[in-house]
Parts: sequence; structure tokens; C-alpha cells
Amino acid sequence: MTGLGEQMHALVERLYPLCRSITGDGVRATLAIVDEYVPLQVHEVPTGTQVLDWTVPKEWNIKDAYVADAAGNRVVDFAASSLHVLGYSVPVSARMPLAELRDHLHTLPDHPTWVPYRTSYYRPEWGFCLAQQTLDALPEGEYEVRIDSTLADGHLTYAEHVVPGQVPDEVIVSCHVCHPSLANDNLAGIAVATYLARELAERKPWYTYRFLFAPGTIGAITWLARNAERIDRVKHGLVLACAGDRGALTYKQSRRGDAEIDRVLRYVLASSERPHRITDFTPYGYDERQFCSPGFDLGVGSLSRTPYAGYPEYHTSADDPGFVTPAAMADTLAVCREACAVLDRNRRYLNLSPCGEPQLGRRGLYDSLGGRSDAKQAQMAMLWVLNLADGEHSLLDVAERSGLPFDTVAGAADALGAAGLIKA
Repeated sequence: MTGLGEQMHALVERLYPLCRSITGDGVRATLAIVDEYVPLQVHEVPTGTQVLDWTVPKEWNIKDAYVADAAGNRVVDFAASSLHVLGYSVPVSARMPLAELRDHLHTLPDHPTWVPYRTSYYRPEWGFCLAQQTLDALPEGEYEVRIDSTLADGHLTYAEHVVPGQVPDEVIVSCHVCHPSLANDNLAGIAVATYLARELAERKPWYTYRFLFAPGTIGAITWLARNAERIDRVKHGLVLACAGDRGALTYKQSRRGDAEIDRVLRYVLASSERPHRITDFTPYGYDERQFCSPGFDLGVGSLSRTPYAGYPEYHTSADDPGFVTPAAMADTLAVCREACAVLDRNRRYLNLSPCGEPQLGRRGLYDSLGGRSDAKQAQMAMLWVLNLADGEHSLLDVAERSGLPFDTVAGAADALGAAGLIKA
């Protein structure tokens, strides 16, 4: 049986060839594959629907696109890679000299073998992306240019997967599904979200976890517009992006900076001794900026490895399945797993025998530690929980103040609760 990292990498490879955009059949095909791993509720929002200050755009689909030389050879071919076409290109069928065609060609001169990723979502343009070395090799002359695409009334498509919890309060886990053949940004995020959802479904978490698979920006805005009446259920959230490269983990804090998700990720990353970075919120990046817009101000941060635009391969053909690793995705998943475990158990307790230290031996609590290698640590955890169980301090507060592992503190709270000494 292959490990989780290899399984997630296989999902990335399976999704990689699909042509995704902010709308269209590529998004639907992507969600259909994810649905094989976790059941999805798919939503279709019609073109023209007002969503906050935005309007759902026309749906874009593409069948074929190419630039062919005088001999009919395709020198740029959408069939070889979905990156070769400017995203949302309007249809075109024409012949033109290379001098005219150049205005519609996009390259990366500093990386002559790479193909860039470019889009024009809200302007009626057309274009092709290609390697600079391919452009340099093109002779002057006339070329056939064809983009067999449609821009028509249709729908914006997004999906949700909900893992029911013991309470209706929700944790949002979001990833974007609008990028074409880019493995780290954001197929690795889709894979990690999918496998996190599968793991959470195997246990009954405290919170309800809502996984969002939506196109970037317009998708999150659409979800917020359609769920405004229940936003108060969202207590925590995490946006996953760039989740599979070899870089150290980076956590970008919520707009609040002191939201519980911020404290949890800071604690999990620091206590694990993983190399990592904590960065402050900025209103630029992925969909955390929508969830953290001032009208919502949700406690939503963003977890990535190397952040967007922080690696040369970002938004280029070099961001292929070979750029992401099973080990990196497994590590990102592990941090998500650890963070969810802390979130689910991080509650405040009230000491029911607060006047003086209760007799733990009489209740068999000391005896229960017999033979444990961490008996002294577990005993100290009980004393710390009892002392800080004043209804004001959470278990994360206890772990941070005592320096004890969160799992040990949470285990102590479970034991004390079973003995009737504390209550949540």
C-alpha cells in the first residue's frame, strides 16, 4: 500500500492535464474526480448573478487552439499543454504575419524553456503562451491562428464537502480550483484538502468542517454572498495553497492576527520544531483576503510552503508534478491534522473544586499514571489544568504557559473531567 504522500501525488498527476479556469467544464471535470475521493455537493451559479460587488461572468470553454506555420505544423499547441492559451481567450480564426502575432504572444525571457501562465478574465483578449526559445526559432512569415473557444451565458461552479461535527460551529478549509496545469499552485492544495477531509470523516470531530473547492477570488466571493446569513457559524478557517513544494512551511495570519487559528498554527509549527515562517496578514494573496475582508473579518489564515510568487517556477510550466513531492504534501497534511486536533480539543474548563488542590490520589488519578513513561509530566498537566480551569483559560493557554505538550494537557483534562473535577 502506498503512503498518503504518494496517493496525494497520484491525484495531482491525474488532475494536472485538465484545463481549468474560473468557470467551465475543466472545473467540473476536476470536481468530478475529487468527488471520487470525498462526496461533493456541487453548486452552479448562473452568469449575471450579483455576488457582493461582483457579477458572475460568462462561462469559458475551449476545445482546441494552435498556431501553425506555413507547412501546417503546430508550433504552439493547446493539446500539448493547457498553459499554451491565454486563459479566457476569445475565439479567433485568422492568418497573420509573425510581426502582428507577436503582440499576442507571452514568454519568459529569463527562463527561455518555460511557458508562462497568463489570463485575461475580464477583458476580451486572446493570446498564446510559449517558451522564449520556441519564439526565437520561428521564422518570419504568415501563421494560421485558431482558438476554438466559447464565452457564453453559463455558470460558475464550486463544490463543498461537509464533515459533520459534534457542534454546528464550523471550520472552513478552502482551496482554489481555477488554475490549469500547475501542480503546486494549486493541485497540491486540492490534494491535501481532499485527504484531510477523508481523515476527518474517519473520526467525529468537535467542529463541523466545511471544505470549499472553488475558483479563486470570484468563487470565494460567491460563496460568501450565498452564505452571508450563516457566516457567524464560521469560527476558524484555513486556506491551502502551494502545499507541495520543497520549501519550509509558511503560515500567513488572519487579519486579526490573534484569532484562535493563528495561535494554533503558531503553536503547532513551533512545538513540532519544523522549519517554518509566520507572516502577518496582507490584503493580497489567495482567498484569505476575501474571508478576512472587513465586512466579514473571519479568523481565516493561509498555510503554504513557499508562498505565491516566492519561487521562480510560480505560474509557469516548471510547476509540474515533478516540482511537488509526496514528502512535502504529507508534511503539509500532517500540520493540518495536528492543527485540527488542537482546534477540536481547545476548550475552556471550570474547576469544580477550586478552593485548594483536590485530592487526586483518592480519585485514583495518580494510580492511573502508574507505569507511564510520562507520569511526572501527566501529573504536572493535571495540576496546571486544575489551576487554570477558571473559565477564562483554554487548554492551549495551559500548554503554552506550562510548556507541556498539548496532547498531554488535553489528556489531563479528559481524566479530570471523567473524575468530575472540571467541566467545559
